[in-house]
Amino acid sequence: MAPLSYILVTGSTGLIGAWVFGGPVRSMAKAEAMLAARPQWQDKLDFVEIADFEGEPDLSTAVDGVDGIIHTASPFRYDIKDNARELVLPAINGVKALFSAAATQPGIQRVVLTSSFAAVIDISRTASAENKDFIYTSNDWNPLSFEEAIDPAASPVVAYRGSKKFAEIEAWDFVRNNQTPFALVTICPPMVFGPVANPISSPSQLNESNAQLWKVATNPKTLPETRVPLWIDVRDLAKIHVHALLSPQAGGKRLTAASPERFSYGLAAQILRKRLPHLARHSTEGESEPEESYQLDGLEAAKMFGIQYTKFETTVVDFLRQVDSWT
Repeated sequence: MAPLSYILVTGSTGLIGAWVFGGPVRSMAKAEAMLAARPQWQDKLDFVEIADFEGEPDLSTAVDGVDGIIHTASPFRYDIKDNARELVLPAINGVKALFSAAATQPGIQRVVLTSSFAAVIDISRTASAENKDFIYTSNDWNPLSFEEAIDPAASPVVAYRGSKKFAEIEAWDFVRNNQTPFALVTICPPMVFGPVANPISSPSQLNESNAQLWKVATNPKTLPETRVPLWIDVRDLAKIHVHALLSPQAGGKRLTAASPERFSYGLAAQILRKRLPHLARHSTEGESEPEESYQLDGLEAAKMFGIQYTKFETTVVDFLRQVDSWT
């Protein structure tokens, strides 16, 4: 595998992409803010503005001359009205557009796609002690059908699980059915927490997962529900993306990436009380330790790339200190 020097990162102003950094954005204002925050890198970065993935945008300009791609961009928000149009199809169309453009560039050697534990989990298997010995691996796929994912009656969370599953399937099918010049690696992380590298300065701009963690400090009565007790620090996840791009042995792999520690928002509240008492809740109600449940294999990726996962306490303190400094 030849050295890679010019890398495209989609979603480069998002939580994960900003730690990897550099590439197409949906707003040049965000690109300018990113460059203003890192003036020392201005001569090493190019940004290109792209349309939303609701259609099938032409990404030929974005991939021109690059020799590797990290595709982190994917839509998710709770305030949607059309599961198919706003979540599922944009995720699939983004993969189609990017991979179609990349296939025309013989210099592209590797594409890394950010998938999700949402593409892995079977929600019929509850996060409880009865499943504590079960370990999800990269061989597992969520059993959700396309029809279930786009059902207007389905919640945005269900639609999101479908969007990640079918976008990843689209990626693997594309590589399988076309003689692409590149090898594919997909990465399936669970909840992603940690300090932000993108230039935001208000809690209202946080992504969904970090916004939930911030609620531990701002909602004195109730804690967010811990639906899935699995997580990873965004800085570890960014390192795994870069290693997946550059490591010859990663080509063709589907990897799950997760800390061996389980988490709960109750545990985050305990950490807050101990380490950042000025942000602690007045009540201790609901501050329980993470319950025993299924696990997600993060060992394969850690061994392959020499990653040592960040402790949950470190992630919580680093993130909350950062956001507290904005307020």
